[in-house]
Amino acid sequence: MKKILVTIPFIALSLYSAAQQKINPVIDQKVKTLLSKMTLEEKVGQMAQITMDVITNGKDRFSSYEPVALNQQQLEHALVKYKVGSVLNTANNRARTREVWHQIINKIQETGKGRLNIPVLYGIDAIHGTTYTADATMFPQQIGQAATRNRTLVYKGAEITAYETRASAIPWNFSPVLDLAPDPRFPRQWETFGEDTYLISELGLQMVKGFEGDNIADPYRVASCLKHFLGYQVSVSGKDRTPAYIPDHVLRDYHLPPFKAAIEAGAHSIMINSGIVNGVPVHANYNLLTKLLREELGFKGLIVTDWADIENLYARDRVAKDHKEAIMLAINAGIDMSMIAYDYERFCDNLIALVKEGKVKESRINDAVTNILTLKYKLGLFEKAVHSLKQYPKFASKEFEQAAYQTAAESITLLKNTNNQLPLKKGVKLLVTGPNANSMRTLNGGWTYSWQGEKVEEFAAKYNTILEAVTLKAGKENVSFVEGVTYKMDGKYYEEFENGIESAIEKAKNVDAIILCLGENSYTESPGNLSDLYISDLQTQLALKLAATGKPVILVLNEGRPRLISKFEAQMTGVLQTYLPGNFGGDALADILFGEVNPSGKLPYNYPRYPNSLVGYNHKPAENRTVMEGVYNYDAEYNPQYEFGFGLSYTNFKYENLKLSAEKISANQELTVSIEITNSGNREGKEVVELYLSDLYASLTPDSKRLRGFEKINLKPGEKQTVTFKLNKNDFSFTHLDNKAVVEPGEFSVKIGSLSKNFFIE
Repeated sequence: MKKILVTIPFIALSLYSAAQQKINPVIDQKVKTLLSKMTLEEKVGQMAQITMDVITNGKDRFSSYEPVALNQQQLEHALVKYKVGSVLNTANNRARTREVWHQIINKIQETGKGRLNIPVLYGIDAIHGTTYTADATMFPQQIGQAATRNRTLVYKGAEITAYETRASAIPWNFSPVLDLAPDPRFPRQWETFGEDTYLISELGLQMVKGFEGDNIADPYRVASCLKHFLGYQVSVSGKDRTPAYIPDHVLRDYHLPPFKAAIEAGAHSIMINSGIVNGVPVHANYNLLTKLLREELGFKGLIVTDWADIENLYARDRVAKDHKEAIMLAINAGIDMSMIAYDYERFCDNLIALVKEGKVKESRINDAVTNILTLKYKLGLFEKAVHSLKQYPKFASKEFEQAAYQTAAESITLLKNTNNQLPLKKGVKLLVTGPNANSMRTLNGGWTYSWQGEKVEEFAAKYNTILEAVTLKAGKENVSFVEGVTYKMDGKYYEEFENGIESAIEKAKNVDAIILCLGENSYTESPGNLSDLYISDLQTQLALKLAATGKPVILVLNEGRPRLISKFEAQMTGVLQTYLPGNFGGDALADILFGEVNPSGKLPYNYPRYPNSLVGYNHKPAENRTVMEGVYNYDAEYNPQYEFGFGLSYTNFKYENLKLSAEKISANQELTVSIEITNSGNREGKEVVELYLSDLYASLTPDSKRLRGFEKINLKPGEKQTVTFKLNKNDFSFTHLDNKAVVEPGEFSVKIGSLSKNFFIE
């Protein structure tokens, strides 16, 4: 046990950004004046959010007739009688043109302003582009953006998404996802930046800045919404919205930092974890929502629920005896706005009754409505709720498309390249096969034109699938195609049927190489829950039979999470991970396959080898054992298929001259680390330089290593560059059992590439 040297206050109030802490006195006074004029019914209506289907023509509240049209009677019932203050989503779970969005939202604003001229706040999940707008620019999903390790590209993607979302008359975006996602079983891992806290913090920060800029009233910016606070993607079962058990110090060390960084950057809203942490549904957790988020982190923005999650406190989690009690628990815990979705009358009537009964204080209502009105003022909605379509000439422009292509190109990760089979030579005869070879749906994944992504083919036909992009590059005369295995397109989307495996084997006899495109169909949330992490039996059979032909097989993975490939990986000549690269993923992949682009992506997670060995890269030393031989032989080794941060290039990079500014420092001193990187190969390439830090001995067992810095550089052949990192007490610290961040004296190790050096903190 070592003596604690320095205790660091977990939250330093002086570090809050001006954007979060500074009160705009003009807006503050406007909110106070407006609030003083509002009835209780008007206040409660502001706290209600409904989905668009509720206010459109349709047979019921759950679906709309096409073409979609607002129903004036239902619109007035919701927005005039019940004074509902926010609407989200799209009708019938499908994308709309910008013209339709403007028509709909202008009508909503006209009807909903009420006697006090309060604008309606419209929100959408624009998570890798403007999800529900036809022709919008679609970027790689967040997991692919994490693989780029390129802060500039992440910022630019968010900036473009903000532009195109505002061009759709929508000012509020439910993004970014800042969940720590170390579990590949979880169906939303692809919506995240992966398994490392530092990586999530850095890229999440860029996404918030790209969405919000310096002023969210800017007609080209939107309000971001951080999600899902807190500890969402580490459920024990690996299934969506199921219980997690997270010690407080672990919650603070691994799950909280990305949210803290984004809050300090000025993020204006936050969405709550739909699950249960340590037995308490987060939507009813006063300690997390008020004590931690409001009081300790100092968050002053809007807190919104996820879909129907107040109702779930009663209907699913059984912590409330009825819907009314569920509302009481959530609002008193700190919720400002309920994403009710459908039954808004019950929410509003019950909340009004709770206030009159003294079970919810009107002061709590006033606080919630203050946060809602403040956001509406900051967005400039009171001055102009919808801007003209003519203000957005860059929508879906070539400039925006090039940014999406570049992000896809830098995300794709080369994991294996036996005998330098890649890049392919021009004139090579190819068989392109697999269920993901000719699908735009699988390139994009969920939250693309619809929730589950099942409508992608309808909206993305003008873009190139992998097959189409490879054919354009190689020539039609050089490419054969047999799907081999096909996804079912309704019901359980990930189920498959055999569709010509033997035909694929026959075609393979006449080609030089095989491009085998495997992975997953689109999904998200609970429909993506699974019970077997191995890639499917049919896809495995296809891979093994093609490998048996003796032809080199280039495995192209197109998946939202790392499905296990250890049953056939050894027989693959090359392996590339494309993640979910978006509409330009096929083009980017083809350019990499033929060497026009040098791959530079790095894994944002450990790619596991076996289903019972789901260990993160920053595992504890006890998880890093080797196999014991002898009478008590057991298998306990740390054995990922590929490790976090891994990714090959078509060139080589030499690391040398790792230097530290000192061998001994105090906890309050900064340590400078530098290293020289040389492109020792024969072609230009980008390299991600990652710094890992290890606390070699600590009073709580330390991680084997933690990512504490990364930079992406571009080097021409023979070019050398020195990369410098700065480490400080925040990098040296960890959270102890008393929930205080501490730095302990002792020996630390810095590792960059294959080089390492130790230093001491005195």
